[in-house]
Amino acid sequence: MRVVIAMDSFKGSLTSLQAGKAACEGVMSAMPGADAVMRPVSDGGEGLVECLVTSLGGSYAEADVTDPLGKRVAARYGIINSGDTAVIEMSSASGLVLVEHNNRNPMYTTSYGTGELILDALDRGMRHFIIGIGGSATNDGGAGMLQALGVKLLTGNGTDISKGAVGLSELKSIDITDMDGRLRESEFRILCDVTNPLCGKQGASMVFGPQKGASPDDAAMMDKWLEDFAFKTQVIIPGADPLFPGTGAAGGMGFAFMSYLSATMERGIDTVIRETRLEELISKADIVITGEGKIDDQTGMGKLISGVTSIARRHGVRVMAFAGRVECDRGSLAGIGIDECYQINAPDADINKAMLYNEAYKNLRSAVCKAFADINRQSSM
Repeated sequence: MRVVIAMDSFKGSLTSLQAGKAACEGVMSAMPGADAVMRPVSDGGEGLVECLVTSLGGSYAEADVTDPLGKRVAARYGIINSGDTAVIEMSSASGLVLVEHNNRNPMYTTSYGTGELILDALDRGMRHFIIGIGGSATNDGGAGMLQALGVKLLTGNGTDISKGAVGLSELKSIDITDMDGRLRESEFRILCDVTNPLCGKQGASMVFGPQKGASPDDAAMMDKWLEDFAFKTQVIIPGADPLFPGTGAAGGMGFAFMSYLSATMERGIDTVIRETRLEELISKADIVITGEGKIDDQTGMGKLISGVTSIARRHGVRVMAFAGRVECDRGSLAGIGIDECYQINAPDADINKAMLYNEAYKNLRSAVCKAFADINRQSSM
C-alpha cells in the first residue's frame, strides 16, 4: 500500500515535520510492508523553511540580524535548488514571536532584520528567493527592510528616518540610487494568503495593527503614514500600486516587495505543493494522511489541508485526517474532501497535557497505528 503523509503543524505541539514523523511511525508499526512517504507542508507561514529544506534535500544557513526591537537575534533560513534559492520566513527575523507581549507595539518594531537576511543570502550567491511573510511584528511598510537593502528613507534634514512605523511620519524623501545592485538580478516570490490592500479600512494598519499591539488611534495614524509612503513611492516608481491585493500583508511588506523588488505574490500552499511535487506523489498513492491541531468549519476555507484534499479528490485518492480536536460533522468533512477523520485526544483530555510535545506525538502515532491496524483487519477478512 502506498501512503503519502502531508501533515500541517499542530500549533503549540508539533511542527509539520514532527507530526509527519509520528504519523509515519504509526503507519509502519501497523503495516510494516507499506510504502510510506512523508512530506512536511506549509501555507507559507510557520514551517516553510523546514518544509522545503526537508522535502528538497536542502540545507540551512544562519545570520545574526536585527530583531523587531533592534536587538540582535540568530535567524535561520533555508538553501535549496543547489544553493541557488533562499527560503526565508520573515517571522524568524521580524516576527511577533520575538517580542514579549508587553513590548508589542508596531509603532516601534522594524523589518530591518528581514532585509539583513536577504543581504546574507545575496552574499552567499543566491539570486532566487521564496519568502513567507506571515507572523510579522511590524507595520512599517517594509521601510526597515528597504533601509537594510540600501534604500535611503530620509527626514527633512537628510538623516535616516527612525525605525518602526513611527519613522514613516518623518519621511520626506526616498532615494533608491544606492539600493543593492544585486537585487536587480534577483527574483522574489512572496508567499501570502492575505489579500488586503496597503491602506484603508481593510488595510494593514486597521486590520492587523491591533493584533500586533496598536491602539485604535495608533492604527489610524499608521494608516495615514503608509498612505503618504505609498504616494512618495509612486513618485519614483510610477507602477507602485497600494491597492493591489496583498500589499497590506505583513504590515505593508507586500507593498515594499512588489514596488521596490518587483516581487510576485503567490498563495503559500500552491507554491509548496508545486515545489515539493506533492501532487505527483499523491496521484500514485492509495491513501493520503493529513491533519492539524483542530479541524473545524474553517479548515475548508483555503487552509493548508484543503489544498491537500483538493489534490487527492482530483485523483480519487482516499483521505484520512487526524487532529487534536474535531469540531465539524461528517457532511462538513466530506465537503472538505476528508473521507475519515480521527480525533487523537480523548473528549475529556486535559488540553494542557495533550498539547505537550511528547503527549501529542504519542497520541498521534497511536491513533494512526490503530486506524491502519483496522485497515489491515478489514483487508484480511
